Amino acid sequence: MTDSLEDTGSHEDNGSLEAPGVLDDRGATSRRRLLTCSAWAGTGVVWAMVGGVPCAFALDALPKGQTNYLFAQISDSHIGFTKEANPDPIKTLNEAKDKLRALPIQPSVILHTGDITHLSRPEQFDTAAHLLGDLPAPVRYVPGEHDTLDEGAGKAYLERYGKGTKGDGWYSFDLGGVHFIGMVNVFGFEAGKEATLGADQLAWLKDDLRAVSHSTPIVVFAHIPLWDIYEPWGWGTADAEAAIRMLRPYGSVTILNGHIHQIAQKVEGNITFHTARGTAYPQPAPGAAPTPGPMTVPTEQLTSYLGISSILVTKGAHALAIHDTKLSDS
Repeated sequence: MTDSLEDTGSHEDNGSLEAPGVLDDRGATSRRRLLTCSAWAGTGVVWAMVGGVPCAFALDALPKGQTNYLFAQISDSHIGFTKEANPDPIKTLNEAKDKLRALPIQPSVILHTGDITHLSRPEQFDTAAHLLGDLPAPVRYVPGEHDTLDEGAGKAYLERYGKGTKGDGWYSFDLGGVHFIGMVNVFGFEAGKEATLGADQLAWLKDDLRAVSHSTPIVVFAHIPLWDIYEPWGWGTADAEAAIRMLRPYGSVTILNGHIHQIAQKVEGNITFHTARGTAYPQPAPGAAPTPGPMTVPTEQLTSYLGISSILVTKGAHALAIHDTKLSDS
């Protein structure tokens, strides 16, 4: 098992931190070098899983004529946020939209991994719907804890995005030979405590996977990470292992999350865990501050902490390539 966490602190080299975990001797050195190079390279690198190990390719070196399609991840828009860390999240969301439109391949679907709004207010949902309604592909959503702050404890989110879903909004769909699973782990959220999926959702997942071939690539997307990034801050999901056990037999599983507003990655066999930057504001690296929350950086540096992710699906390859783009990338 290997894992890494991109440093969102003030280190001038803009490198990568190793999150708590174990690196095997065979992969540790090459992965550190790869992570450092990809951090410097910015937009020039896509990630691909080869035998359970992340490999990097320049965008201009992608296999020609084999691409099925690309899909994208956007996260933590926090429409309605007005504090010092970013008094204008609409502006930075629009910059993220420009990055999506500028992708070399237009996405077939865009996954929003939660915290669409900051306070779950109707006008915030309305603004988000307007802003995200003109993207170049359909958007599929899962809620963040900030989307369930209304008096109905998530009713506002489900009224807008829950049609055709199960339980608290979980669902699946198929596109281009990939099985997508939208999971929900924010209902009953308590600050400083790890999230839960719950027995009902896990039972649904087991049933959903019955019809999915083990050779089918799977993409799971949920707001709070499905692996333990930093338990003291609740950056993890307590019962995620029950879901991971069901996913291990599949040849390619990519798990996309948000919530922590920074890139964190882990590879465990054929399962790739990846959390994305947000489009609103950064948060400190685990343990780098007394508590999590909006982190104020110099205005001119803000867009280097925000971004989007795009995922390339290539015909004949089980591995999916993840490409992270900062808003500051030209």
